[in-house]
Amino acid sequence: MSPNGSEKKTMITAREDILSRIRNAIAGQGSATGTVDKRLQAHAVNTIPARGRCDRNACIDAFVTEAEKVNATVARITGADAVPPEVVRYLTDNNLPLVLRLAPDPRVAVIPWAQQTLLEVSTGAARSSDTASVSHAFAAVAETGTVVMVSGAENPTTLNYLPPTHFAIIAVADIFGSYEEVWRRLRAQRAEVAEPCDVMPRAVNWITGPSRTADIEQTILLGAHGPQRLHIVIVDGKKI
Repeated sequence: MSPNGSEKKTMITAREDILSRIRNAIAGQGSATGTVDKRLQAHAVNTIPARGRCDRNACIDAFVTEAEKVNATVARITGADAVPPEVVRYLTDNNLPLVLRLAPDPRVAVIPWAQQTLLEVSTGAARSSDTASVSHAFAAVAETGTVVMVSGAENPTTLNYLPPTHFAIIAVADIFGSYEEVWRRLRAQRAEVAEPCDVMPRAVNWITGPSRTADIEQTILLGAHGPQRLHIVIVDGKKI
């Protein structure tokens, strides 16, 4: 049965009352778009756990501890010259081919790979046949043992996920306590970019240990969706 004239009037009045309250609420807070823009520009800091509030040495120690908890392996060396011997040591100890696919990153290119004559190296995005890759990490996070990789022409994301062994090179100065510190640094680094679409990289990968799943009988299986092995090389001394 259709509502009569009196009922229709009541329904319209109730609807207008609801819409009026919504309009007043929006007017009091500013436009929805303005509210979102304000939120995005504020970059409010979230809760930082105690282990993320640390001095330099404590952050390094915490990062190593947390990374090893999630099945990553970590080596700390001095200077870029020590990177190739450490990579060869790891590959040899794990009975892996001495073949590397390198990121086309200047910081990776300056590493003296040729000093290790048994190494076979190539550069570029990962291929299905690659067995090990080397990337330079933008930063690392102590609170979770996470390495942070930013995408770009010099840092193909495929290197982080396709080969079964991934080497992440990180300068000791780039280890921070919390996620918020890393985001702050990334925003500051990109602040001078002219084109708005280029202010942030297309992808920021937060990698915590090698790939894993426990979908089958709650048993941890490494390498399900990416590398089986993540070896993090922390470089002391002059920043690379």
